[in-house]
Amino acid sequence: MSDVVLMSDPRVAAVPVEECGEPLVDLRVDGRLLLDGRKEVDSGGAQLWLRRGVLERLVEAQGTLPDGLRLLFVEGYRPPALQRRYFEGYARELREARPEWSAEEVRTAASRYVSPPEIAPHSAGAAVDLTLADGDGRELDLGTRMNANPEESAGACYTAAANISAEAAANRAVLGAALVGAGLVNYPTEWWHWSYGDRYWALGTGAAAACYGPVELEGC
Repeated sequence: MSDVVLMSDPRVAAVPVEECGEPLVDLRVDGRLLLDGRKEVDSGGAQLWLRRGVLERLVEAQGTLPDGLRLLFVEGYRPPALQRRYFEGYARELREARPEWSAEEVRTAASRYVSPPEIAPHSAGAAVDLTLADGDGRELDLGTRMNANPEESAGACYTAAANISAEAAANRAVLGAALVGAGLVNYPTEWWHWSYGDRYWALGTGAAAACYGPVELEGC
């Protein structure tokens, strides 16, 4: 996986942001996507907000899925303070497990699973964590639980991982084809994480700048 560009890569932070001012929208009001509430305990409902342009691309992607399938949306916007808490918590776990690692090694390893707070796509309202569901809302098998870290999954959380079933690999391919076709990019260490308009997206697509930067949602 040495060719994977991690969120901690200096090239990501170097991408300029030309904030377009597009608003965050409440997906509960919009109603076009199937929503999952598993992250509400942490974010108090903030996770169900997203930049309008990202939402429209998700709806477009959903329209290209095979009959009987739909997107299951789990998390979008993440308040900067919560992003920092996630990152620092995981980094602490890594330091305890690998005390011989330098601070930079810990930061790099942590960024496989949680974006450094200063460039996090979720805090820009630009990233989504999502999966596939059938017509009854049941999750399909995509190889690991969502948010499985590299340690617990033996690397199976990586989008191109070989240590998953053929069914899970096929489901990942279906999800990926729909989202790539709508203009989103994947973070290769997390099969469920996709984004549009953020710094990581800009680097991956060759855009001159990101159009979404960190934003605060009132009340979060």
